[in-house]
Amino acid sequence: MVPPFTIPVRKNGKQKLELFPLPNTQNKLSTSSLKAEHKHADSNAPVGVFDSGIGGLSVLKHLREHLPHEDFLYVADTAFAPYGERSNEELIERSMKITEFFLQHKIKALVIACNTATAAAVAVLRTRYPNLIIIGMEPGIKPAAARSASKIVGVLATRSTLQSEKFHRLSQQLSQETQTQFIPQACVGLVNQIERGDLQAPAIFDLLRQYVPPLLDQGVDTLVLGCTHYPFVEQQIREVIREHQANQTKPIHIIDTGAAVARRLADLLEKQGLLNTDAQSSKVFQAWTTGDSPTLQMAIGFISSAQEQISAQTLHL
Repeated sequence: MVPPFTIPVRKNGKQKLELFPLPNTQNKLSTSSLKAEHKHADSNAPVGVFDSGIGGLSVLKHLREHLPHEDFLYVADTAFAPYGERSNEELIERSMKITEFFLQHKIKALVIACNTATAAAVAVLRTRYPNLIIIGMEPGIKPAAARSASKIVGVLATRSTLQSEKFHRLSQQLSQETQTQFIPQACVGLVNQIERGDLQAPAIFDLLRQYVPPLLDQGVDTLVLGCTHYPFVEQQIREVIREHQANQTKPIHIIDTGAAVARRLADLLEKQGLLNTDAQSSKVFQAWTTGDSPTLQMAIGFISSAQEQISAQTLHL
């Protein structure tokens, strides 16, 4: 029996330790077998990427642009979306199941293309799979602090991300080091609206008008997109900013960390001799969804070329 993990959880403003047992999944791999498998990983092996839905495709777009010779596998866990409404225990269990599915496809690296899942599960996954390259998402508050002239930064994210110990620790540390004030804004309902696929829907703009202007009124000059779904509505965010500022010309910077994740993956693959530099081989992009997601196919077109014929397969996990 695999022992549970003890991880910090913040509840009612206080930190406590809770035990999270690892899920009993099919085709479970022992730590020793994982070590053996990844000792023999080669540069031609694929990279696994997952999110609760279409949001992670915004990260995958950067990955494919920055690493054009790599094969990518993508899982949209739409059956359990949105992750922001799930408990840490549920997120750890889903992350484990998806990782083990990817390991059956001999991946050489894993990208958790979701801020919420990263905050809940990345530490557990790195402990469970010590020989697998695992990269998570972090709200880009460090580059935002460096970019901000007013030293007031707004962070748009899910409630789970903003309440996580990881975010609290990092924001407090950077606030002290850079004298920057971080103003968190939980964007309740925004992920659900984006998943519906109509990015020009009035409901999208209603939510953005509810969440963005109050940050601007507090002196924010830099906004962090702290959820991988939000880059899909970056232009809508800019429209709401222009609408609120009227005739003002104060620039508002928007930080998306997808490109930084791509650079980090490239660096780790190169250091471990796993970077694929073969420009002659045909590149593979496969996608799966665990539930009904009519917008996923449309979103896949956002990151694929006209020559690619890619359809998402159904995955039962």
